[in-house]
Order: sequence, then C-alpha cells, then structure tokens
Amino acid sequence: MGFLSYLLYPWGIILQGLAIVHFIRRRPDTYWIFIILFLGPLGAIIYLFVEALPDIGLVGQSFKVFPRRKRIGQLEAAIHDNPSAGNYEELGDLYMDDGNLQSARAAFDKAIAARADTPDPFYRRGVCAIQLGDAAAALPDLERVVGKDPDYDFYRAAGLLAHAYAQTGQKEKAEALFRQVTITSTLSETYLNFADLLASEGRNAEAREWAQKVLDKKPTMPGYLRRRERPWFRRANEMLKRVSA
Repeated sequence: MGFLSYLLYPWGIILQGLAIVHFIRRRPDTYWIFIILFLGPLGAIIYLFVEALPDIGLVGQSFKVFPRRKRIGQLEAAIHDNPSAGNYEELGDLYMDDGNLQSARAAFDKAIAARADTPDPFYRRGVCAIQLGDAAAALPDLERVVGKDPDYDFYRAAGLLAHAYAQTGQKEKAEALFRQVTITSTLSETYLNFADLLASEGRNAEAREWAQKVLDKKPTMPGYLRRRERPWFRRANEMLKRVSA
C-alpha cells in the first residue's frame, strides 16, 4: 500500500481529498470513510469508482440550472405581454425546480386565477405550501386534487393530504388516509410522514415499524435509486434514534 502511495504521489492525496469531499456531500454508507482513510489512494479509487462515478450523470443535472434560469427570465418577460395560465404554470414549475417556493406559489396563484380547470397548478401550489410549512393553506388544494383523482402523482397527493391533516391537528382523519394510501403507495415520504404522526402520539413502536419499512427497501434497490433515496434513509435512521425504546 505504501508503494502504491509513493507511485501515485501527489495524486493519491488529491484522490483521497476528492473522495472525502464526495462522501461528505453525498453521505453514503459510513463504512466508506474507513475504506478511504485506511486503504489510502486505493480505497479512494475504489470509492470514486463505485460511488462517485455513477453520480456523473447528476453533474449534468446541475448544468440545467443555467438554461432553467434563462428560461425563467424569458417567461418573466413574456408574461408582461402574454399573462396566460400556461406561462404562469411553466414559470411556477421552473421556480419550484430552482427552490424558489414563494415565487412558485405566487405563479400558481396567477395560473389558477386565469384558468382553474386543471388539477396540476392546485397540486403544485399545495406542495409549495406544505414545503413552506403552511399546511392549512395546502389543505383545500390537495383536497380538490385528491377528490378528483385519488391516485394523483402515484398517490403522493393523497399522502401529502394526510400529512397536511396531521399538521393541522386532524390526526384521526390523517391516520385513516395514511392507512388507505399505504395499501398501494410505497413512497418513503409517505411512510415517514406517517411515522411522524405516530411518534407525535407516543406510538413509538408503530413509528419504528414505518421508519424501518423505508430502510427495508434499500437492499433490493438499484444503485441509482439508493442514491436518490439517501435523504429518506437518513431521515428514517434519525426517526429510529428518536423513537428508540
């Protein structure tokens, strides 16, 4: 191992640095940090090949920020001449992708004011409200969407409606809807929101069961899905610690 480090110097140090930075940002399984540190450059190469290389596709996604913001600017200018519902919906979608939830919510308000015959702007406005911590405002939008299409967005709309009920103190209504949705839906977000509700009522054993269901999906997931689900895995682990016996 020392000979390999000598051959790769100073590139071995650079490789280890890159691997550690990627580990901190992506937070994969903990054992990788020991492989990087104790196997030196070889461990860094193994890590970068197994964990970082598949993320190269995600790098391309980051470059979409620039055309997205360019399109936002174009739409903001176009809306002055053509304040159509379609333009406001597209602008709201782009704002959501950019993390600008307040502006997205305002854009969906205007899209709905111009045309209130499609569920999508109501759903997206409801999602913005949930993510902004305004569950009460999300309720009528999500109720409207789920009332027309109970499996909208692969049952995510119904799962978020149950979460909104829980956040507004309607816990019996929330639990009934969670149990209905989770018969079909396997979304980690829904499982963990249900676990939050159960934990808030002191039903820790049940909360642990639903958090564990999220982690139980991990071994059979393909690599790209495991990487996408990492935030939910972290939240599930945090939940298990919080409601440990």
